[in-house]
Amino acid sequence: MVEYIQVITVTGSREEADKISQIVVEKRLAGCAQVFGPITSTYWWKEKIEKAEEWLCLMKSRTDLYEELESTIHQVHSYDVPEILAMIVTKGSKSYLNWLESELKK
Repeated sequence: MVEYIQVITVTGSREEADKISQIVVEKRLAGCAQVFGPITSTYWWKEKIEKAEEWLCLMKSRTDLYEELESTIHQVHSYDVPEILAMIVTKGSKSYLNWLESELKK
């Protein structure tokens, strides 16, 4: 059974989020990528709490493409430790999932 995923990462600029979105869609590692922001992130970094304005990139893909998708994000991303998380899609409209499948790498 095919498993679909949503993968997220955050970047420090809109331009970087747009670049990641463009590349993963061009490579057909994601059928769709959306950029949201700016958002405010609060997190621990080097023993202190940081706060930063960031941009969220949400990508729709399949589990079998995850490793290549993660590798591609790492190649483009400027962070030392980028957030890259994948969530399994448990349900979705049949027509949307059919469309997604048709746009992803075979």
